[in-house]
Amino acid sequence: MRIGHGYDVHKFGGDKPLMLGGIEVPHTRGVIAHSDGDVILHAVADAVLGALALGDIGHHFPDTDAAYAGADSAVLLADVVSQAQSKGFELGNLDVTVVAQEPRLAPYIAKMKVRIAQLFNAADDSVNVKATTTEKLGFVGRKEGIACHAVVIMKAVTNDG
Repeated sequence: MRIGHGYDVHKFGGDKPLMLGGIEVPHTRGVIAHSDGDVILHAVADAVLGALALGDIGHHFPDTDAAYAGADSAVLLADVVSQAQSKGFELGNLDVTVVAQEPRLAPYIAKMKVRIAQLFNAADDSVNVKATTTEKLGFVGRKEGIACHAVVIMKAVTNDG
């Protein structure tokens, strides 16, 4: 088994829809990002890449490359999952913590969990998504942006059934 940690941050702003966990979350603001700015999927991709010692999301999908302008983060994560599979690994489990003062995420967490599990072709119970605030402290507390931590266990695929 391999363990990886991912972290991502995006500043609120711009006119893009707010994408979190592969779904659109209704909010008055999106985030400023080269891609769609999905902090959850970016943190998850970084966690998987870290677990497998494959660098980070910026190495694989640089924000200096026009090919990734406005990119769907679900497509980027699917590529990372494919890389993991080609190295003989699959999802063991994933734990995600979104740090946001706004918007309120509780109504969307179940959909995020299902979507992320789909991207891994894994069971829903192998993915956990939770949200917290910073009690109005720091950039998140001032509602300037949103952050996410992800911890993943990638397990070697076995052929013993």
